Parts: sequence; structure tokens; C-alpha cells
Amino acid sequence: MEPRALLEQSQPFLDYLAGWQAGLPALDLAAELKEPQRAAVVVVDLTRGFCTDGPLSSPRVQAVVAPTVRLVERAHALGVPHFVLPQDTHEPDAVEFGSFAPHCVRGTPESVTAPELTALPFASQFTVITKNSINSTLAPGWQAWRAQHADVRTFVVAGDCTDFCVYQLAMALRVSANSNQERDLRVIVPADCVDTYDLPVDAARSLGILPHAGDLLHLIFLYHMALNGVEVVAHVK
Repeated sequence: MEPRALLEQSQPFLDYLAGWQAGLPALDLAAELKEPQRAAVVVVDLTRGFCTDGPLSSPRVQAVVAPTVRLVERAHALGVPHFVLPQDTHEPDAVEFGSFAPHCVRGTPESVTAPELTALPFASQFTVITKNSINSTLAPGWQAWRAQHADVRTFVVAGDCTDFCVYQLAMALRVSANSNQERDLRVIVPADCVDTYDLPVDAARSLGILPHAGDLLHLIFLYHMALNGVEVVAHVK
């Protein structure tokens, strides 16, 4: 299909998407968490390598750190005991580097948690899980943690990127729950606590890599998560 025809055909849906995003509800965490001890906040990949340092760092991702810190503080104040941080900690020869520039190599500053999170007075309660894939659920550390905490029924997912690691984790949790008939399991994604990077077409061509429309893909993947039963909200209060 010609780009102009595709755009014209897609315009009603794009208008709908914009309205859908604008109408996302806020979530009152105190009202929703009937059993805070059975909830977990999962913060994916908020490391220096995606926020401030290295080839995959992005000011868009850095901008979600502050609302994520507020989310974590709110959950902690309500008695949520579980804070899980799956983080890229790649081997120097990671196969993934065939698709993405080398990043967050084990032992480098890029693989370190964003300092705004580690500065929290209860940061010792965080469970950091190293991963070598965009899918956190493939990490042995995640699988072990999940097996030990099968009673967790609510997952609030934050971090980056909306269309990669956040999407993979939220969808894996949702699809697994669907498959196992777990009607009480909730997966919540606050839109203000997730984002993805932007790489314009001209810049991507000059680098010889694929472009990435950050605003469009962020919105489409939020919508696709919602389409599959993930609870996408504007923010948590």
C-alpha cells in the first residue's frame, strides 16, 4: 500500500488512539490494593545505560525516572513489600548486540541502577535481577523469584522500553495468567512511568540502522498491552 493511502486509511484509528491515550484513567493505588503484601512493583531497565550513559541512553527514558520513584515511594508507603528490578547485564559477546549497539555490559557503569532509585532509604529491599534478553521472564533470577512469590497477584510495571522490555514482561505475565486461568492476577502499567527512545529516519539512515518513531510506537504498544488485558493507566496516585 502506498504511504499516503496507508496514512489516509489509518487516520481514524490514529485519531482514536490519541483520544484513548488522553482518556486514560488514573489509578488510586490505596483503593485498588486490597492486599498490598501480595503486590509487586517491577521496574525494568532503569539503569544508567538507558537513562544517561552509553549509546542506548535516552532523555525520554530519563524523564520516567522521577514518576517511577514516586510510584515506588507510594507503593512502599502502602505496605507493598516487593520491588523487583530486572536489568540488562549483558555478557561482552551478547548475541543481542547483533540487533542493538553494545550496552549495559556486566561490570560497566551502564549496568548500574539509576541513582535516583538507589538513593531511596528502603533501596536495600530491592531485588535486582540480571538479564541477558529483552524478556525478563527468561532470566533464571526472575524465574526463581516468581517461584518463591507465587502469591503475588498484582504487578505494577514501570521502566523501559515501552515496546521492548516493558511490553515483553507485561505480556508474559498477562499471557501466562490467561493460560493458567488465573483470574485474580493483575498487570498494571502506568503510562507516565514507561517510555521508549526516538530515532528519526534521517539519523537512522546515516547510522545504517533501523529508525524508531518513539511517540508512535510508545502509543501503539501501550494500546496493544491494553488490547490484551494489561491495565494501562495514566498514572498512579
